[in-house]
Amino acid sequence: MDERPFLPQRVPAEAKQFFLAHPDITGEALFAHVRQSPRDAGWEYGGPHAGHLVGEFPHEKIAGDKIHSYIAPGNDVIMRRLDPTGRRCHWILEIHLVDRARDFGGFHEELLTLG
Repeated sequence: MDERPFLPQRVPAEAKQFFLAHPDITGEALFAHVRQSPRDAGWEYGGPHAGHLVGEFPHEKIAGDKIHSYIAPGNDVIMRRLDPTGRRCHWILEIHLVDRARDFGGFHEELLTLG
């Protein structure tokens, strides 16, 4: 029997708490936290990012070359900001966990509220 704790429910909650505790957090800093959290319990983070800006329409295409639209390495811009039209930015948090030894993974997505 596997002795590792089951993390899928804990990782998004910890990511939200980390976000709320750091008012000037960048996408890069939140991504680093999200990647480390499952590693501490023997899991692997499996995504290239940990979320993205919310668009005006469901599944709006985000410009792929705009790293500042993602919770990802290279996004050194503060997440709590206004967009170019003056609207407050809102984010979707995406958590991708994988267990390569057992050949499965999971995905969690939710609105990352701004408090």
